[in-house]
Amino acid sequence: MAYSKKQIIFPKYSRVLTQVGEHIKMARKRRKLTMVQVAERAGLSRSTLYLIEQGNASVTFGAYFNVLCVLGLQEDVLKLAADDELGRKLQDLDLL
Repeated sequence: MAYSKKQIIFPKYSRVLTQVGEHIKMARKRRKLTMVQVAERAGLSRSTLYLIEQGNASVTFGAYFNVLCVLGLQEDVLKLAADDELGRKLQDLDLL
């Protein structure tokens, strides 16, 4: 049996996930889609979609991605970590 450890997100960062959930919910509403429609198209239960719209950290990234695909927002995923300003600065320091 697979064991999944509960993800612990610090409150400071859980607000980011909450905002992501709110953005997904607003995108769904702008498209005039019900939770049932999006959940079915994404292959999820309505309760999982509810958790996504709440920004719940226990839901897999794949489930979030499937919902974004249903909403036509799959390309937004490519924006994640794309502008790694800190990483580039660290890399530049290493080159000196």
